[in-house]
Amino acid sequence: MESEKIMDSNDPFAANYLAPTATRPLLGLTVLVVEDSRYACEAMRLLCLRSGARIRRADCIRSARRHLQVYRPSVVVVDMGLPDGNGADLIAELASAEIEKSAVLATSGDDSLEVEAMAAGAQGFLSKPITSLAVFQQMVLAALPADRQPAGLRTVVDEHVSPDELAYHDDINYAAELLENLPSDKALDYIAQFLQGVARSVADERMEQAAIALAGKRAAGQTATSETAQIAGLIQQRLATKIAI
Repeated sequence: MESEKIMDSNDPFAANYLAPTATRPLLGLTVLVVEDSRYACEAMRLLCLRSGARIRRADCIRSARRHLQVYRPSVVVVDMGLPDGNGADLIAELASAEIEKSAVLATSGDDSLEVEAMAAGAQGFLSKPITSLAVFQQMVLAALPADRQPAGLRTVVDEHVSPDELAYHDDINYAAELLENLPSDKALDYIAQFLQGVARSVADERMEQAAIALAGKRAAGQTATSETAQIAGLIQQRLATKIAI
């Protein structure tokens, strides 16, 4: 997907940035979320809203690069698996940038990718599902320079966000469209990674296990006809009943 998608919780053209507070420690920051999942991005939007940060979304690497040509966000959160490439490549670009650097966090539903993300230059790794406000704020603040952090004590709120599950339906519909277009081997790898992450976020264990099985067959270089058919069937079940987990 090469279309650019932007979501802002506040006016993105505001000239004055407010100082962070104890209850809204990310006030004045702009977070660019490079994420292909609507469900994961909705969770991130809610976390930023609760924390005081502005949010913009890029759904692929190409869209993210367009954003970065125009402005420099305070924080960039990069999903490791994107439709047009490996998120680690974008992380490496951001880490080696000669201009003012953004804080960079990686995210994935596959925890084994943390090593690759950190080696590419990420300053932290957010394991999906990302729903804890306290964990999100702690990870962002730890990646920021000292002059961008709130002074004094910070109120730690043990709160979890709950995205609308209809966003998961959007993700399932997106996966269905990919499968309908006679996907190549590379596309099947992407579908397996994508579905594993979004299914894990909503505790859809059947879909997650089917995606893991597909990824395993692909990694072993084996034919995955039955695994692909199983995923197609699960997708149709969920589309027919909206959300049925």
